Amino acid sequence: MKRIERAVVLAAGLGTRLKWLTTERPKALMRVHGEPVIAHVIRRLVAQGVREIAVNAHHHAEQLQRYLGDGSAFGCHVVISHEPSLLDSGGGVKQALALLPGDGPVAVWNADVLSDIDVQALAGAWSQQGAMIALVANPDHHPHGDFGLEHGRVVADGSPRYTFAGVSVWDAGVFEAYGAGDAFSLTVPMRRLIAAGDCSGKLHHGEWFDIGRPRDLLRASRHQGR
Repeated sequence: MKRIERAVVLAAGLGTRLKWLTTERPKALMRVHGEPVIAHVIRRLVAQGVREIAVNAHHHAEQLQRYLGDGSAFGCHVVISHEPSLLDSGGGVKQALALLPGDGPVAVWNADVLSDIDVQALAGAWSQQGAMIALVANPDHHPHGDFGLEHGRVVADGSPRYTFAGVSVWDAGVFEAYGAGDAFSLTVPMRRLIAAGDCSGKLHHGEWFDIGRPRDLLRASRHQGR
């Protein structure tokens, strides 16, 4: 098994669901228990052995650059992948990959997801082909879920259905099919892999918070403060 040593953290979203909270700063700098959410994400990745991290940025990108610096304060190397025009999640990964050294598998983690998902455990349960995505029980705001899961393979249909957790590991070669500067959702290659039987999935039963809404941000902060 190849260990995951590289990651892309998706932090370019406008944070519109957080309304006035993100008018003057990016969503990734929203504080959870006194620290920006992206710090929690990066520390989690570093604790799992990831040392090369690219963070895509658009809304108030300069604030993220100032806060993160070169990543040395977190025990890793961080580079900002600036998007003057939004490339969506898949296009963001495609551009950010070009800034990461090496050619091994890559973890992708949404900056608005706080979780104890272990990307090395995901990789360990993965064939190293296509992608492996973490799934969670459907939250209240997404009751119908995204995908089914059958014998470790993600399926478009099926019951029960689960929600994509916003954390995944990928064969970087998947993104070679897309052009530099293309804007596309991560679900585009994901659904192509699902149709080909090359998308694995693992159900996560531990901590998971999507802090994209004010009430969820508060709930996550209370939990972290315990």
